[in-house]
Amino acid sequence: MLRDSMGSWAFVIGFILIMGVWIIVNSAGPRWDPYPFILLNLILSMIAGLQGAILLIAAKRQDQIAAALARNDYDTNVAAKEDVERLIQLAERNELQLQTLSAALRDRLPAEQGKRKSARRAE
Repeated sequence: MLRDSMGSWAFVIGFILIMGVWIIVNSAGPRWDPYPFILLNLILSMIAGLQGAILLIAAKRQDQIAAALARNDYDTNVAAKEDVERLIQLAERNELQLQTLSAALRDRLPAEQGKRKSARRAE
C-alpha cells in the first residue's frame, strides 16, 4: 500500500507542495531551517532511503508471488499432462475395441447374410 502511494502522481505533487511551502515559510517567515535548508535535506535523504528500502521489499515480495504463481502453473501443467496421457490411453483402448468389434462384425456379416438368403429361399 505504501509502495503504491509513493509511486503515484498525488504523492509527487503533494511532495513538491510540501517542499515549496517549507522553503517559502523558511525564507519569509520564522526561520527554523534557514537557506541551505539542512533539515529539509536531511528529511529528503531519509525519505529517499526509506523509498529505496520499500521498493526493494516490494520487489522481493513480487518475486515471491511470481515464484508461487510459476509453481502453481507447473503443477497445473503436470496434472494436465497426466490427464491427457490417460485420455490418450483410453482413446487407444477404445480404438482397439472398435477394431476388434469391427473385425468380428465383418466375419459374422457374411454368415448372417447367407442364413437370411437360405431362409428366404425356403419360404
